[in-house]
Amino acid sequence: MDLDVFVNTHHTEWDRLDHLLRRGRSLTGDEADELVALYQRTATHLSLIQSSAPDPLLTARLTQLVARARSTVTGTRRASWRDAAQFLTAGFPAAVYRSRHWWIPTAVLSTLLAAVIGWWIGTHPEVQASLAAPEDLRALTRPGGEYETYYSSHPAASFAAQVWTNNAQAAAMCLVLGAFLCLPVVWILFVNVLNLGVGIGLMSSAGRLDTFLGLVLPHGLLELTAVFVAAGTGLRLGWTVIDPGPRTRRSALAQQGRAAIGMAIGLALVLFVSGVIEGFVTPSGLPTWARITIGVAAELAFLVYVYVLGGRAARAGDTGDLEAEGRSAELPAAA
Repeated sequence: MDLDVFVNTHHTEWDRLDHLLRRGRSLTGDEADELVALYQRTATHLSLIQSSAPDPLLTARLTQLVARARSTVTGTRRASWRDAAQFLTAGFPAAVYRSRHWWIPTAVLSTLLAAVIGWWIGTHPEVQASLAAPEDLRALTRPGGEYETYYSSHPAASFAAQVWTNNAQAAAMCLVLGAFLCLPVVWILFVNVLNLGVGIGLMSSAGRLDTFLGLVLPHGLLELTAVFVAAGTGLRLGWTVIDPGPRTRRSALAQQGRAAIGMAIGLALVLFVSGVIEGFVTPSGLPTWARITIGVAAELAFLVYVYVLGGRAARAGDTGDLEAEGRSAELPAAA
């Protein structure tokens, strides 16, 4: 492409589009139709320049012009309660469902690793001695020790809010930091698994594993599932950087990133439920079987939500991404 010839041929169209955009709302019907046509042609021109004869200054000018035109043509769309309902009943569960091939293996491997770490610590006194002094370990594991009083150390509402905030931050970090080639996600996940494994090992060595599981399972089933979903989605995002598939890396990462941000919001709601259970149910005087039943019911409700609503929405084509009018315009990629 001869860039000078191309600019001389089309610069009057670009100038005319800029003039119409400056007119704002005072356009006539014919001028509005002209603006739409010029917007479409200018977007095509920008695509051709980017793929055949990239020029930084011209590309910047046309990019800005196309963005202004698109904003004028599509208008500003305000979020509504309908959008929130659509997100909760379709977008979020569909995104979780579509990423199940990432977070289910993550959950299985993490659970197995926690069990192995717990077995290793519980059956090797020398490993326990390397973690803390014997009196400190007894303070953690004895009846009424720190593992038990942790859940009732603060007022329930305050404790639930603190737990929710910490877990939501961890989930959001997994989702956002996944773009850094998965490594931060693996570290965050390992720290969580290690903490769980240490608790299992120390309490089992003291003969109180049943007490520990009775305290962890009511809230831990849903909480860990949310963390595994976040970690699996973060790993998927990181893999998109490595292998974007048939799309451009920028386009693939943008789509997965938008879906991940939406999942961060949805998982914050899931972790809020988990935090309420941890703050009010786990330290309550309910029998252990009743507390675990509540935790199992919450976990099953989430899985049904994902597999029924999410599966239906995913089969209908919902990816958890923004609707088309809410995304930035994507230009054709060069072959």
